[in-house]
Amino acid sequence: MLTETEGRAAVKLARKTIEAFLSEGKIPDSQELGIDISPVFGEYRGVFVTLSEDGLLRGCIGHPYPDSTLEDAILDSAISAATRDPRFPPVEEEELKSITVEVTILTQPEKINASPKDLPDKVEIGKHGLIVKQGYYQGLLLPQVAPENNMDSIDFLSHTCIKAGLSPDAWLKGAEVYCFEGQIFKEKNPEGEVMEEKF
Repeated sequence: MLTETEGRAAVKLARKTIEAFLSEGKIPDSQELGIDISPVFGEYRGVFVTLSEDGLLRGCIGHPYPDSTLEDAILDSAISAATRDPRFPPVEEEELKSITVEVTILTQPEKINASPKDLPDKVEIGKHGLIVKQGYYQGLLLPQVAPENNMDSIDFLSHTCIKAGLSPDAWLKGAEVYCFEGQIFKEKNPEGEVMEEKF
């Protein structure tokens, strides 16, 4: 688990990375940005960066698995959320003043070993995020998605399947389901105070 100080540094790193990338077109590092980061940022962690504008999603991309250091994963995810999310046009530099930045640090995803009918009982809303896999298809929803959209565990499983490009009931028909937890740090308002969000 990250401390609040580390969480604030994670969000600051994401925001400053986007600012630098949009203004200079290059990927900075924490030293260039003048951000003091602790040793945890050198650990391999999964992470997602979420951008919101006026309460609406503006970009969300990340590393589901711990395939790079937390610092590198935040840098890459922040730039990707701002410029490479296929659902949205790239963020413009002047837009940043109206965008809130959120960073979710993930635990290692673990396969839920249960029969399909028992899967909903294994999913804790507000605690678990989900990954559904079948063949080449894969979809992920972060832990905050279910409580923010008033989903129960069946809704959450179904929407993760849809995110994967599968039918909503794929979780009942043999798709693999993985769960993970996330520690969420977000700005209360654009460029504002950073809080840890708990459900």
